[in-house]
Amino acid sequence: MLRRSLLVATPALLASSTVRANSDEIKIGNIMPYSGPASALSEVGKAEAAYIRMLNDRGGINKRLLNLITLDDSYSPPKAVEHARRLVEQDRVALMFSPLGTPSISATIKYFNDRKVPHLFAVSGVSRFSDPKAFPYTVMALVNYQMEARIYAKLIVKERPGGKIAVLYQNDDLGKDYLAGLRSFFKERYEQMVVAASYELTDPTVDSQVIDLKASGADALLVAGTPKFASQAIRKAHDLGWKAMIVLNVPSNSLAGTFQPAGFERAIGVITGAIGKDPDDHRLVGDASVADYRAFMAKYMPGANPSDSNIVFGYNVAMALEHVLTQCGSDLSRENIIQQALSLRSLALPMLPAGVVFDTSPGNHSMLTQMALQRWNGKAFESLGQVISGAED
Repeated sequence: MLRRSLLVATPALLASSTVRANSDEIKIGNIMPYSGPASALSEVGKAEAAYIRMLNDRGGINKRLLNLITLDDSYSPPKAVEHARRLVEQDRVALMFSPLGTPSISATIKYFNDRKVPHLFAVSGVSRFSDPKAFPYTVMALVNYQMEARIYAKLIVKERPGGKIAVLYQNDDLGKDYLAGLRSFFKERYEQMVVAASYELTDPTVDSQVIDLKASGADALLVAGTPKFASQAIRKAHDLGWKAMIVLNVPSNSLAGTFQPAGFERAIGVITGAIGKDPDDHRLVGDASVADYRAFMAKYMPGANPSDSNIVFGYNVAMALEHVLTQCGSDLSRENIIQQALSLRSLALPMLPAGVVFDTSPGNHSMLTQMALQRWNGKAFESLGQVISGAED
């Protein structure tokens, strides 16, 4: 088990570890799959931890240092439950920040809400997680998956009019939500327009599923899963000579976890959502926010790939947490923390794509409702020049 506590502090301060938030520190819990089948996504957590180190080097927030306690659940729900209890009952964190992984969030979300622990910027897009009545203390960091599916459907029907969509989906809440989103988009045409194949996290490969989907004659392939399997799907589609338009969901679009193992050349033409600026975009040469991001990477994440969208995402989400805690001022009660987290108004952070903002309210517990779109050219992503909303028409 990986357990990291990130705090620049004196021994006297560390002795106050039984306090959630005092005049010296803010204790923050995090659960992340540093190992296991979704470990490529842990770059999000590594970026968030690095950003918090930077904040502490600058003196923290409102004169309090941030004590981030981050635990590895290996993408395993039982481990996530164990860690959730430890963080709340033993470490007594003031809030949970950016836990990642649909299976683990599903296993712990009720626990945090029953105990009124702010559950901020959870990294999943399962639509039911953002239900304000069921989970009033949860705020989600991603476009919910049903919205994301509608965004991709709008693009596919524009670029491949009349074409059939093949969907390779993870057989859990994550994957099934994309099917629900496509069903809400196509309505009575769904059976005619969509063919789907599922995989389990324990499957060694998805080769057979990709072969079956190609045989359906589909013109587009939407991967609704995680990096390991998205990488396999890209490679197999290429090896089969399948010329489908390939679209990856945001959770599977990691450069390091998906594109690199698939082969950058094999992935040419793959489209995905963009919820962060691409540091390699030639149009952003001279952009001050990109320069600041690269400086951050050089100092706090040397050796990591600054082009990884998971790192950009973690950087943005950590910046959103900084905004929330700053707005809390001296009142770090759990009620005020969740109130401030639900008061984001068109927050346009420096490393968000133009036109994409974070927005929350008591009735909207998803920070993102729109995405920019981008296409891989073999060396970098090229913007498709549009931001599409996932709202139902």
